[in-house]
Amino acid sequence: MNKIIMVAALVFFLCSCGRTDTMDEKAKPLGIDVSSAEIISKEDDHGGFHGDGTTFLCLDCSGTDIADQIRNGGNWTPFPLDDTVKALVYGIETREGDSLIGIGPYLSDEENRPLIPEIENGYYLLIDRQAEEGKATGADILHRASFNFTLGIYDSDADILYYFELDT
Repeated sequence: MNKIIMVAALVFFLCSCGRTDTMDEKAKPLGIDVSSAEIISKEDDHGGFHGDGTTFLCLDCSGTDIADQIRNGGNWTPFPLDDTVKALVYGIETREGDSLIGIGPYLSDEENRPLIPEIENGYYLLIDRQAEEGKATGADILHRASFNFTLGIYDSDADILYYFELDT
């Protein structure tokens, strides 16, 4: 009996720790090949019961053709950020009557600071996976009870690509 429990525990451990998602597989939804980029930082806390979590990749794209892929890809939008992306990344304040309401940031550290610095020139791509799966309630992404989106932000000046995946 103890051997069966030990084997089951070993199989569970290998399956949960042996994920081999490569950087390129993670960024695949962005429609670009990032295999030549260098990882600056990488965090992924997905793996909860329902797969909830956040993935954050910061990639150095200097010396690659990623900027050309983004510019010629057709799906990426040049800066400035729209209000939805701005709220997700940096947070925004809006007025409702006499009240000032803060929305976001949703991609932030433990102290609610945005994970990426302010960017002046670049491109972004927001993929609302909740709407794609037919689960969206019809509400704007910022007014839902849960999030399931992928976001790519490319800083043209620094040649850095930020990749986010949020599932709640």
